[in-house]
Amino acid sequence: MHHIAIMKKSWKLIDKILSGSKTIESRWYSSKIAPWNKIKQGETVFFKNSGSPVSAKAEVSRVLQFSDLNSKKVKDILVKYADSLGIDNIPNFLTRFRDKKYCILVFLKNPEKITPFGIDKTGFGLMSAWISVEDINRIRRLGTI
Repeated sequence: MHHIAIMKKSWKLIDKILSGSKTIESRWYSSKIAPWNKIKQGETVFFKNSGSPVSAKAEVSRVLQFSDLNSKKVKDILVKYADSLGIDNIPNFLTRFRDKKYCILVFLKNPEKITPFGIDKTGFGLMSAWISVEDINRIRRLGTI
């Protein structure tokens, strides 16, 4: 299975992944949506900034899922994994995630920059922040990016 994680460009998270300062990608949700129960060790995550082509990839080394979150559980996750998440302002993220009920931690290894390519998000919703497909070539745009 291949996954595409769409990142907030201003946070420069792809740069942190490529430099090794961010080794866990987290997703925080109010309901169970992708990649909940769709991602596992050995799969590949491709990364793209919103409005930009896919530019990096990494292998999944481990996945942790947390449910029934509350403020304390959110804080415990953030404190325990802050360095690996590339988080340096825990109170800011605690405020951002305090009402979320689900968290997925995707542990990454072997990150690498790749030749950029576009994707076709048709059928996945324009606001999708995570897409899971059997084969990346199914949504890879051919030609120019």
